[in-house]
Amino acid sequence: MPMQTESSFPKDSAAAQGLLCCHSCGRLSPQDTLRCPRCQSRLHIRKPASLQRTFALLITSILLYIPANVLPIMNTEFLGQQQLSTILGGVLLLWEHGSYPIALVIFIASVLVPMAKIFALCWLCFTVSRGHNRPKHLTRLYLLTELVGRWSMVDVFVVAILVALIQLGALMSIYPGAAALAFAGVVILTMLAAMSFDPRLIWDVTENSTRDTDRT
Repeated sequence: MPMQTESSFPKDSAAAQGLLCCHSCGRLSPQDTLRCPRCQSRLHIRKPASLQRTFALLITSILLYIPANVLPIMNTEFLGQQQLSTILGGVLLLWEHGSYPIALVIFIASVLVPMAKIFALCWLCFTVSRGHNRPKHLTRLYLLTELVGRWSMVDVFVVAILVALIQLGALMSIYPGAAALAFAGVVILTMLAAMSFDPRLIWDVTENSTRDTDRT
């Protein structure tokens, strides 16, 4: 992303007034300050290479999302017989046994939420890079993405609890599958992608597009 000058920021923003806002504690400091005087966090006008980092993290999470759903997430040994379960396979099994609420919770948290978060962040990066002018809607989408993202670790928690509780030797044992690691990677990478995205870019693009319209 090209370097931005004070004239490229919204006129009522701290950056246009020659100030920096600390991302950790919110204190305002002059733009020539390298670290926040209060919490010693590194200061910057906008997150460096925000869109590039977010795109890179999203692409990696998409690549991990495939094995997370194809490979088994849990390996159950019962009386010497092994049974491998994928995320969708577990949802279907719960549905067939009548556990509809649990099946819906796992399906929403482990399938829909990660997909929705990936698509939402991709759309935010695309609209900011293209200069689309719908800041309020995009800001709400970003806040919603951060809100629901924390609920996408249900399967990993369930597997971890089952592995810790059900270890009955030769009778019955449960082990995590390769998909558990891949799914945890998807969740972590999407969280990092949401943290890398700078929502202030939405309003910068809006201000710049407004100025271009006024000039024409």
